[in-house]
Amino acid sequence: MTIHPKKRFGQAFLAPGSLAENIIARAGFEASDRILEVGPGLGALTVPLARAVEMVLAIEKDAELIHPLTERLRAKELDNVTIVIADILRFDISRTRSLLGDRIKIMANLPYNISTPFLLKLLEQRAMLDRAILMFQKEFGERLIAAVGTKSYGIMTLLVRYCAAAKVLLRASKNAFWPKPKVDSILVELDFKAPYPGADQVPFEGFRRVVRAAFSQRRKTIINSLASSLPTLEKEAIMGALAACGISPGRRAETLTMEEFLALTAALPPITSS
Repeated sequence: MTIHPKKRFGQAFLAPGSLAENIIARAGFEASDRILEVGPGLGALTVPLARAVEMVLAIEKDAELIHPLTERLRAKELDNVTIVIADILRFDISRTRSLLGDRIKIMANLPYNISTPFLLKLLEQRAMLDRAILMFQKEFGERLIAAVGTKSYGIMTLLVRYCAAAKVLLRASKNAFWPKPKVDSILVELDFKAPYPGADQVPFEGFRRVVRAAFSQRRKTIINSLASSLPTLEKEAIMGALAACGISPGRRAETLTMEEFLALTAALPPITSS
């Protein structure tokens, strides 16, 4: 059976070999771990992962890949992988807790076109997650670990840091994938056991609304961005909150630190939907 990558799924298969082995080694899973793998594809990561841990639950959207993946696992004499045909964006991760444990560990080589919705799904379900090892497009992955004041610093940087500590595990050349994408990739670890200190004192939904409003018009000052994107708040109330936090209304969103965004969210009146 000849496999043709499907553009509608954003498929880019990782080649088996030393990079796949290195990815699993860098992931740092333990032999007793039970892992949720998203997008096993043809099994380049599934095989070394299954050899390294107790059990793998693999979620694959493309039903045509199930047979070649199953055959490959059988050829490698691996019987600790359970494959489920499902769209991870619609899949209820909580259903796996009875099998994988209360704090789930995830391994994913994601189609680039679902990176944002998948990551937001994880952030919303962070209470049931332990760690996630995720392969992203280089530019997207670098946003998650960007420093304040840089071009990459933005909404995803702050939302991820609210929920988890992020770090780069390795960088992968585009030549390691088939078909070859136009950009390199980056492997990122999200440790959900290490949310930002004190973040739990500020409701996540309120924080998300403030951050999104602040970055809705990056070139504008923070007061103008918030005033235009949070129409249910009076401009005077926003000015008062900024003053209480010691934030100049003339600054731009990319100059505000995590601490300042948390303080600003706490200082603003409750935000209702417009």
